[in-house]
Amino acid sequence: MNCQKGWVSGRVQGVGFRYFVQQCAEKAGLTGYANNLDDGRVEVLLQGPSPRVDLVKEQVAEGPAASQVTSVEWADDSSAPLSRFTIG
Repeated sequence: MNCQKGWVSGRVQGVGFRYFVQQCAEKAGLTGYANNLDDGRVEVLLQGPSPRVDLVKEQVAEGPAASQVTSVEWADDSSAPLSRFTIG
């Protein structure tokens, strides 16, 4: 299982970004979360098979139509496996 944590910058709060990520992740069969951060970024955790995680990472970089992603920083993560995808 691949586990990646990302920090998404740009216009990503108040535009349905977390729900977009949730839909993409659930469609790909991934678990994890998408949470707003106080500094305006969104933190994303994706857990699942590497090809599916890579696919959703590409979708996160694009974002929904109302968003404007300026950068995404990804790092390997060792979080315990989650049972579903949540929004915080």
